[in-house]
Parts: sequence; C-alpha cells; structure tokens
Amino acid sequence: MTAPTRITVKVKPRSSTQAVEGWVDEILVVRLTTPPVDGAANKSLLKMISKKLGIARNRVRIVSGEKSRNKVLEIEGLDSEEIRRGLSP
Repeated sequence: MTAPTRITVKVKPRSSTQAVEGWVDEILVVRLTTPPVDGAANKSLLKMISKKLGIARNRVRIVSGEKSRNKVLEIEGLDSEEIRRGLSP
C-alpha cells in the first residue's frame, strides 16, 4: 500500500454555497456553509472531500491546522494526481 498523500486546503467557512472552488498553485480552495464552531467546519470539510473522491470518510484526516483556515489533509489510498483530478471543479 502507498503512503498517504498530503494536500494543503484553504477553507472559507460561512460561505453562501458549499463547493470546491479549485486549485490555486498547490492549494485547494474550499467553501463551506458551516461555521468554524465546535469542529463543525472540519467535519463538513472531511465529509465533502471523501464524498468527492469516492472514498471512506476514515481515509481522510486533518494532520495540521485544525483551528486554522489553512489545513493539511492526509488522504490514504490515492496518489496526488488522482486527488487533483477528483477535486477539480
């Protein structure tokens, strides 16, 4: 099995719509309708990413930036190209 792949994500909580905006350089920009309260935005982010990639929720986790808009996610079972393709709008 391959090592987990890490991606950097910039989250925009409390947005009017929930969507993956796309890649800016090597950073994925994501809009979330949920507020950053009690981890709600983090849960929403992980659910959205796993759903878009078609993988189980437990294969995506936040490794840094839990309380920040800039986060690093670790995704198991997919390489960077598969992730980039799966998360492109």
